[in-house]
Amino acid sequence: MEIIRGLHNLQKYTGSVVTIGNFDGVHIGHHHIIDRLVKQSKLLGLPSVLISFSPTPQSFFGREQATLSNFKQKHQLLERLGLDFHLIIKFDQAFSNMSADDFIQTILINKLKMKFCLIGDDFRFGSGRTGDFKLLQSSALKANFEVENTQSILCDSCRASSSSIRDLLANGKLESAAKMLGREFSIAGKVIHGKQLGRTIDFPTINIPIKRNISPVLGIFAVQVDIIGQRFNGVCNIGKRPTVNGENILLEVFLFDFDQVVYGELANVTFKQRIRDEKKFDSFEALKAQIILDTQSAKTYFNQQASSSILGPP
Repeated sequence: MEIIRGLHNLQKYTGSVVTIGNFDGVHIGHHHIIDRLVKQSKLLGLPSVLISFSPTPQSFFGREQATLSNFKQKHQLLERLGLDFHLIIKFDQAFSNMSADDFIQTILINKLKMKFCLIGDDFRFGSGRTGDFKLLQSSALKANFEVENTQSILCDSCRASSSSIRDLLANGKLESAAKMLGREFSIAGKVIHGKQLGRTIDFPTINIPIKRNISPVLGIFAVQVDIIGQRFNGVCNIGKRPTVNGENILLEVFLFDFDQVVYGELANVTFKQRIRDEKKFDSFEALKAQIILDTQSAKTYFNQQASSSILGPP
């Protein structure tokens, strides 16, 4: 899959099939959309193009929200689904003022020569969010392209959506979130230098910053971490660390049976089970005592998982 950054980098198309959206998390609903798009691409013999925006419209208008995947994760997930191109359009003031009609004519028709468009049932576009499926339908008759509206994908009787997944994660419902995502939730990032306060209480951690200081998960979790080509179990705190008067959200992970220097290395942290909420302690001694309990809880979880794996289904 080729990434195209900006409309000025578009090649001349003789035709394309297109879908549009943020695709945060690339969940099972997104899989359904992209699978349909790729099949139509092969049927028509035209390249498949996914359009997204940077920053997202929500972010541009000051409605920041936690993301379910960073750019690298999203790219890897989309690439596995067989797309040809990912067009990233810069969302700025000028673009936000573009009418829905102009978006269709200028970008979809003139630049992409779109022959087929597939959108989610809640998709809106153009200044004032006036563009929708009905507008695309009316334009299709004049410009000779097809438009198809995808139906919602249900998971346990609930609509699969990025917002639903954020709600599930915020409430510690990791298994339900994983069903909608089609995989377990994880956060990836490079290990940074911390204040090394954990070492003073015999719990050294690897630290990963959280983009834009917003996370869909907060609290204490049992986690698995892939780093330097190996997988380790551990326990993490993701939050502002109130005991040390932290201001920014940080992901701190204490890895079991681990004693290596990994600053600058990429770590992928998979959240396995929620243990408790983050809280402020009166002293480092009280914090250490709680971390010991949290570590025991995480190890108990992993031991139970290992036993279940060995025993197999009843």
